[in-house]
Amino acid sequence: MKIRARILMLLLCVVSVSGQVLDRIVAVVDNDLILESELNAQLQFFIFNNKLDANTPGLKEQVLQSMINEKLIVAKAIEDSVVVSDDEVQQQLDATIQQRVAQFGSESKLEEVYGMPISRIKREFRDEMRKNLLAQRLQQQRFGQAQISRREVEEFFAQYKDSIGQVPEEVDLAHIAVKLKPGTAAKAAGRAKAQTILDSVKAGVDFAELAKRYSEDPGSAAQGGDLGFVRRGQFVKEFETAVFSLQPNQISGIVETDFGYHIIQLLERRGDAVHARHILIRVERTEADNQAIIASLDSLRTRALNGEGFAELAKKYSENEETAILGGSLGTAELQSINKSFYPTVAPMKQGEISKPARLAEGGFDGYHIVFMKRRTPAHPISLEQDYHRLEALALNYKKTHEYSAWLEELRGKIYWQSRL
Repeated sequence: MKIRARILMLLLCVVSVSGQVLDRIVAVVDNDLILESELNAQLQFFIFNNKLDANTPGLKEQVLQSMINEKLIVAKAIEDSVVVSDDEVQQQLDATIQQRVAQFGSESKLEEVYGMPISRIKREFRDEMRKNLLAQRLQQQRFGQAQISRREVEEFFAQYKDSIGQVPEEVDLAHIAVKLKPGTAAKAAGRAKAQTILDSVKAGVDFAELAKRYSEDPGSAAQGGDLGFVRRGQFVKEFETAVFSLQPNQISGIVETDFGYHIIQLLERRGDAVHARHILIRVERTEADNQAIIASLDSLRTRALNGEGFAELAKKYSENEETAILGGSLGTAELQSINKSFYPTVAPMKQGEISKPARLAEGGFDGYHIVFMKRRTPAHPISLEQDYHRLEALALNYKKTHEYSAWLEELRGKIYWQSRL
């Protein structure tokens, strides 16, 4: 197969004018390349994410083969005229960067691993993100609607029932949650302090100096409250609504969020991103505030135990918006896999019990909860009668995996690729 002009150009790019090798090509797939620097970056991420020994035999080749597979799918997606929008690419890129920052612990650690600043990582990986999305879309088109018959599930069960093992203990839970929040007196004092600072800003006192002196946001106070450029979707809802409603250099009123009271100034807007600064006044809870929350949940627990529907109480009183609309449902999960802060409360509960109020962190929601054990299913050998839906999911995944592997082999036979590792 003739090597395309783009590959020839990239081949020249990996060698300096003096002939010194700057990077090395480790694979060619259709009209695309995989460089050793790209492989090493992906390898480091794979090792970190899966907590593996870097010296594991064959690990580098395994990661390279996975990268080759992805590029084969991309080549097929391009051939089939699959498309994704620029907005989809940007959203996925931002989400991926945030996820990897969280996994590595900080932006500086991520920059160290990739050997470049965040801004350059985004530029360098934009094209790769587009290709990843193309591959995902093609796979969704090909395998997203896969189905399996009952006969196939029964055949899967007959063949693999001895290797599946026991179904672990499961719990079906619901909860009513109330956020940790300060009482009326503490909020009034915090708002009064914020109003005094706002009056000073309006009187012409330098915003940055007031932020350095009074802001209780440790991440921005020393910089005069400067938050840098941030894209829409990164702030909490109340802050975002306020900052995107401002004109450049305009100052907000007092904005309340779960963090406290903010005074915001918009410095600059670039498309869907804003450069702002703020002054934060936190409002501290007291023990009396916590006891008031506990008392309110105790009252709801008593009402549920006396016959009121837990789901209806959750819809009306729970402050976790994601679960309140579902009647407080947290779904069914294996007991050993539930949130570690929930486990001590849930583990000793019997079916039908409602816990006393407890401080728990769940899904980013930190507050007091009462938990309802809707159903508790003991560990047991898997069976068609009791666990059909679990077996159906296992069998479907098994079927899709085999079809996917066969498809990859087909692509490897039709699309040019070569490993040079």
